[in-house]
Parts: sequence; C-alpha cells; structure tokens
Amino acid sequence: MSRLLRIAFCLFLLMALPLASHAAGPDVAAVAAKVQTAYADLQSFSADFTQELLQRDSGTVQKRSGTISFKRPLLVRWETAAPHAELLMVTSREIWNYHPDEELAYRYSRALAEDSRSLIQVITGQSALTRDFDVETAEAPSKDGLIHLLLYPKEPTTEMTEAQLWIDPATSLIRRAMVMDFYGNTNTVELKNLQKNASIPASEFTFDPPKGTEVEDHVEGAHPAQRALQN
Repeated sequence: MSRLLRIAFCLFLLMALPLASHAAGPDVAAVAAKVQTAYADLQSFSADFTQELLQRDSGTVQKRSGTISFKRPLLVRWETAAPHAELLMVTSREIWNYHPDEELAYRYSRALAEDSRSLIQVITGQSALTRDFDVETAEAPSKDGLIHLLLYPKEPTTEMTEAQLWIDPATSLIRRAMVMDFYGNTNTVELKNLQKNASIPASEFTFDPPKGTEVEDHVEGAHPAQRALQN
C-alpha cells in the first residue's frame, strides 16, 4: 500500500470511529418511549428489592431489603424486612410510614407521591420521563447489559437533583434506579424477581395503625417530604 493510501486509510478510520461509536449508543428518545409504553401497559407488579442509602458527608451506607408491590394508578406497598421492619404504604387517600418496633406511624398527604420527580414515581415507572426530565445515556456502558439512563429534572427539588435508571432491554422495565438529592446523598434500589401483572388483593394497599401505635399526622401541616419517601 502506498504512503498516500495509508494516510487516506488512517484518516478514514479517524473519521469513522466516532460515528460508529455514536451509532452504537441507544436512541434515548426511543428507549424512553418504550419504557413509558411498557409501564402504561403494566397494571401491577411485585418484586423483591435491595436498597443502599449513602450519606455523602459521612460516607455511611445503609443497606435494606424487602418486597415492593405496585398497582395502578398509584398504590404502593413497600415493606422493608431487614435490617429493621418498616412499611411505606401509598393508599388511595394518603401515605403511611409505619415502624412496628417503635410502635410509631407517620401519616402524610398522598400528594407527596404524585410528583413525577418523587422516588415512588421513579421506582414504579410512573415518572413522565421526557416531560419532566432531560434524559441522556451514560457514557460508560452497563456491564450487566442494562441500558443506563441519566435523568436531570427540568425543575430540580431538594429531594432530587439527578436520577439514574438501568433498563432491561428485553422488557423495557426498570431493574435498578438511583436518586440523588441536593446534598449528594444517594438512594439506590434494585428490583429482583419482578412479576408483571401480579394478582394483588386490594387489602394489601390499606393500612390501619395497630392498637397502641402512636400516630404523627402531617397531612395538613408542613412536613419533611424526604421522610415519607426515603424508605
């Protein structure tokens, strides 16, 4: 091969490689649309979860595990089994956060869970991705074959300045999600053994505080949103 041809060939490779790399990345708009469609068609699901709560300043990581159930339009039973029992319940009227070991329950307005930027909305696939977020793909590919999306709220809140989703390309369902708050603390939840359109009785989404439970009612007054949605 002549020197001129070698130079031309190298120039071709230099120009073609970035284009090939760009072409290999997922179409963000298409992925977001598939996610929205998948969850619009999903009436319910149940799954096991693992969770990591990272406090940025101290570097402390708290790990939790349990089960989560969801039913449209937005009923959620998020039950932590370890390291301590805890229940987060989004009913048709309100939100309950129950700590059985302390015999203590917090009651909140359901409106906290109806914000598209809330953790509950993100984890259950109800967030309006292209409406309320600027969506991008992560530069580094996910090692487990999941599609990794970066979400930046168009109107950030103290509870959410960034979120990340890991999407199963086969089902367009969320396998893992991370939410970062204003202080850099992160809440990462991974869903396992997800059962689509699971048969879940309505009684699973109702809560009556057991006898002897102290109830702190924050429905009417000012209250810390992060407490109700941190579970």
